[in-house]
Amino acid sequence: MGHHKFMEFAIGPVASDIVEGYGFHTPTTIQYKVVPPALRGDSLIGQSHTGSGKTLAYLLPILDKIDDEKSQVQCVITAPTRELATQIYNEVKKSISYAGKEQDWRAKLLIGGTDKQRTIEKLATPPHIVVGTPGRILDLVKEEALDLHHAFSFVLDEADLMLDLGFIQEVDQILLRMDEQVQKLVFSATIPERLQPFLKKYLSNPVHIQIDEDRPAPETIEHRLIPVRHRDRADIILGLSKLIQPYLAIIFTNGKEHADELARKLLDRGLHVGLIHGGLSPRERKRMLKDLQNLRYQYIVATDLASRGIDIQGVSHIINAQMPKESEFYTHRVGRTARAGMEGTAINLYSEEDLPLVQKLEKQGLSFTHYDIRNNEWKEIKAHNARQKRERQTTDDEKQAWGKVKKPKKVKPGYKKKMKYQADKNMKKIKRNQNKKR
Repeated sequence: MGHHKFMEFAIGPVASDIVEGYGFHTPTTIQYKVVPPALRGDSLIGQSHTGSGKTLAYLLPILDKIDDEKSQVQCVITAPTRELATQIYNEVKKSISYAGKEQDWRAKLLIGGTDKQRTIEKLATPPHIVVGTPGRILDLVKEEALDLHHAFSFVLDEADLMLDLGFIQEVDQILLRMDEQVQKLVFSATIPERLQPFLKKYLSNPVHIQIDEDRPAPETIEHRLIPVRHRDRADIILGLSKLIQPYLAIIFTNGKEHADELARKLLDRGLHVGLIHGGLSPRERKRMLKDLQNLRYQYIVATDLASRGIDIQGVSHIINAQMPKESEFYTHRVGRTARAGMEGTAINLYSEEDLPLVQKLEKQGLSFTHYDIRNNEWKEIKAHNARQKRERQTTDDEKQAWGKVKKPKKVKPGYKKKMKYQADKNMKKIKRNQNKKR
């Protein structure tokens, strides 16, 4: 689309200033296709991968219509994880400053892990633009600290990840509290079958925009549970390492003492693992990240620091050596995988005390598969709460449509091969590096 110019769009002076601020002349494919219908106020579904310039594709048309005179929320943008919400918020701030509207427009980032009371006080003057995670936004709406009835635009970013992480119900609850006519802009790398009931419910005749279909679509994340019973977690992980071929696996523990101990045990058992946690000096951390980028490790033991503060590319597997204490941490850890066309598997070692967390996650729409490792093979086992489950089953269609998360179908044929190829490549690289060191 190289020959198109931003000038061709019917954007106002504000949006033009933003484009100029960014120094863009030619829109990316998704911008070229999204901006015109979005400017007309149409609802749309945009299928495209992160990094295609989509944030600006929806920000331009929205910011173009903000009314300085009206002190009310005019636009709501939701994303599944704190990091994604924060990234989008930073783009919003940048755009506002390019537009020279710092004095006129208020944008607010609403995510968990921040002081709620302080946030409520700050919302006394309503922001024009709200960016955040669905849980926190819904919470503030319920507290009546936030009124979304006047918003003209609602953006749902990374919808498939929202679904995988069990947040779609919260998005549903937010939309029920908004004007029915609100423009809905939904972006998703893939449009899984399970997203259909939601889309049908809220979007009538949306414009459907599909970009770069040639990219491999990420399957949904599979969540596996393995009971620890009376075994050493390091032994279970060693057994796992013979069954999975990770591109990169992050092994999460709770706290740096556990991380150090597990890394030591795994190294003793001959598994070449990296280690990253807040106790490392900045220099050690930097070196570890560099090693990771150079694919020196296939496994890295980490604390929750790595699930939020650090950008690690190419994670194919998350192994929770210990289940986190909070459901939100589970989300952050698992959100590290299945990014940018990679498939994701989360493998959880659990004991009795983790069951309340598992049940809470199931209520949020996550679906776990139950496995153990016997004679170096995966063995599917009965669910820990199979009986309760039968009693609890509801026939309510909608609940089933939203909640019953299907196990991924067999993975795409080329995929295992692709992963194996990547893994072999990594192994060769690792071996080369080891030989260099000898």
